[in-house]
Amino acid sequence: MAHCRSGGGFGLRCLLSSLLLVSAFASTATAGFSVHHSPITGEVVKFFGERPSTDNSTVKSNSTTTARYLPPPSKDAWYVPPAGWESAKPGAVLRTRAHAYPTLNIRNAIDTFQVLYRTTDSRNNASWSVGTVFIPKSHANCVLNTTSPAYNASACAHGLVTYEVPSDSADPDAAPSYLLQMREPYGEMRDMLARGWFVLVPDYEGPGASFCAGVQAGHATLDATRAVLSLAGPQLGLRMDRIKVGLWGYSGGAFAAEFAAELAEFYAPELKIDASVIGGSSPNLTTVDERMNAKDTAGLVVTSILGITVQQPSAREFLLNQLHPTGPYNKTAFMNATTMTGADALDAYSGQNVFDYFVNGREDWTNHAMQDVINEDAVMGLHGVPRMPSFYYKAANDEMSPVNETAEIVESFCKQGANILFHRNTLGGHNDELWSGRLRALDYLSMMLDGVEVTGSNLTIPATGCATVDVTIPLDPLYLLPDWWWTEGPGAGLGLAGAG
Repeated sequence: MAHCRSGGGFGLRCLLSSLLLVSAFASTATAGFSVHHSPITGEVVKFFGERPSTDNSTVKSNSTTTARYLPPPSKDAWYVPPAGWESAKPGAVLRTRAHAYPTLNIRNAIDTFQVLYRTTDSRNNASWSVGTVFIPKSHANCVLNTTSPAYNASACAHGLVTYEVPSDSADPDAAPSYLLQMREPYGEMRDMLARGWFVLVPDYEGPGASFCAGVQAGHATLDATRAVLSLAGPQLGLRMDRIKVGLWGYSGGAFAAEFAAELAEFYAPELKIDASVIGGSSPNLTTVDERMNAKDTAGLVVTSILGITVQQPSAREFLLNQLHPTGPYNKTAFMNATTMTGADALDAYSGQNVFDYFVNGREDWTNHAMQDVINEDAVMGLHGVPRMPSFYYKAANDEMSPVNETAEIVESFCKQGANILFHRNTLGGHNDELWSGRLRALDYLSMMLDGVEVTGSNLTIPATGCATVDVTIPLDPLYLLPDWWWTEGPGAGLGLAGAG
């Protein structure tokens, strides 16, 4: 049952919690929802699909004009790496931008900072990407200079979470560093910032928007963390003497976090990561695409096929040659996804059989030209073993990816010495577990980054080795819903703004 807190609006809050629980399970019982769906109505919500306005000027009191939002990456000169960047080491800082966002729309953040850094793509070629750091309000009184009369190290943050937003897009102008100016999708960033952690969000798809390119995503995640840690002490005031680092991602975000955890030991052996949290993981893209096709999630099949071929010229050539030139399912309609956010693609291709775009139907998708790159770059468990303590959580009835596929890679990692707690939630599906798992994910990070003992979260963490636990956690999104839900979504006008 939903937990009802005391205080004003007790009856209304309890009633809403019960209604949300019933309506969410009623809607998810009949469809395969991605995490871009409202937990209340089941409808696609473009909370991470809306782009900042291009007509965004505002006038300050001194009559000087400033932009409310940064321009998209393709029109922002800051995203162009400096000459000679290829020779820099992975994780090297190429450029920084302090006070990055002119308008900050995420609660509990006091400022933003961006870093352009060198990384490595899936083919081991030099690449670059961008990381955006959100600084918590609790950090406002931090002064680390010991010669300053205002010295106050106790106010300085010591936790950094590299957080993977599931952007699910094959459009470089839908990168998190740009879209997060409008709002955050789920409220997870708000909650991490409330706990006093720095939140680093990498554009892990890289400059070409290589959605579902796992090695690219893992490299970009690790190099973003390297880059930020190299300057976080002197420039951002992070307590490097007590620094603790975590990784966290759900669904598409878990794709990046999990590959980073696998690759860390060999790609970034000097980087100490204290915890990884992997929610709703999709260990095999082939299985996931089969399950998402011809449903409301079909748009993610399109963006995954485009994303996985960005760095693979032969596969992209094969793809282009096998798309119908004319007809209702044609090449132009398919390639339009390269200018869509993930939410827009869900809307545009909802219910379509994506294989209808191919000359030979599903046979073209299963052709070795396509499957070889998927097997090389979009299958988990093949690139290393997570050596940091890890928390995996997934719905036992996840309709996008079989829970057994995650159980298999967890078992494999455990046989190789990993330290993992794996929760299988017997209630709900993929979309539900996003919300149901959040408090456990946050509590796990608190235990690992802050040394806080948490009770009542079913988090009995094995000191060594692994534990797989079946839990029964109901969906209760009332206190988890992001701020946009109360201000501009279905909860607007209910007088519960900030209840999340």
